[in-house]
Amino acid sequence: MPTPAAVFPGQGAQLVGMGKDVADAFPEAAATFAQADDLLGYKLSELCFNGPADRLNATDIQQPAIFTTSVAIFRAAVAAGRFAPDGFAAMAGLSLGEYTALHLAGALPFEDALQLVQRRGQLMQQAAEQSQGGMVSIMGLDEDKVRELCERVSSHGRVGPANFNCRGQIVISGDQSACEAACARVEDFGGKAIPLKVAGAFHSVLMQPAADALCEPLDKADFATPNCRVVANVDAEYHQGPDTIRVALCRQVTHPVRWQMCIERLIADGCDQFWEVGPNRVLTGLMRKIDRSVDMTNISTVADLSPGK
Repeated sequence: MPTPAAVFPGQGAQLVGMGKDVADAFPEAAATFAQADDLLGYKLSELCFNGPADRLNATDIQQPAIFTTSVAIFRAAVAAGRFAPDGFAAMAGLSLGEYTALHLAGALPFEDALQLVQRRGQLMQQAAEQSQGGMVSIMGLDEDKVRELCERVSSHGRVGPANFNCRGQIVISGDQSACEAACARVEDFGGKAIPLKVAGAFHSVLMQPAADALCEPLDKADFATPNCRVVANVDAEYHQGPDTIRVALCRQVTHPVRWQMCIERLIADGCDQFWEVGPNRVLTGLMRKIDRSVDMTNISTVADLSPGK
């Protein structure tokens, strides 16, 4: 029998129209969006379904939108018989997707998780507006080379690794001046740089104000021990209970997301069937670069929910 794991996307997976076809076809998904609208006090569903793109792409909207869409699609998949809600040996999520994983693993009620994600997005947006930061995807270099590159441009500002996505793709984050200097020097190291269109320097020290302010709502949140293994972004270790969850989620705001390590941990521990549940196909694309031999199924549209898929 296969050992399945579910994975959930983070920022960057959003697109106008996400979740609409699923909500039109499945009452469970429609109810999820309606619940989010009521809790947030604005029509998140309208932004997901119809945009505009510039508003959906804003960090404070993007985070609750992706979380809600992922949960809605998961609930629809359960209703469609694609999998059982407790049918996974482990879960993981990239950045804000870790909140999705924790909620669906029973560690946090939907209401609490959504309000935390909303607050996280607001705080990260505020921290971005208070600093001049950026992010750059570095292609073709290993971790040692990327760290050396960041050290070489440190006179221009603070910068360091923020996302270890897969082999040959590491995102750096920090002061805009240092990111620009890294772009100018990357070819000296044999790599390529792609500046990212993001609001700020996520998963870097520039997000410290957001991390500090997030501690209070994390402390108040009603966490429980997950009912299946959930791997933490910051160190690829499994969450053990409420206290370790709070610490890991706070650290995640300013520390690198070690996505490749998380996936390799799950594979090493026996997971051999992966399901990406949520908008778009970002994690499916990364899996091809981490381990092409792994069985990966993407569920992002109503077409993916038909029994024959």
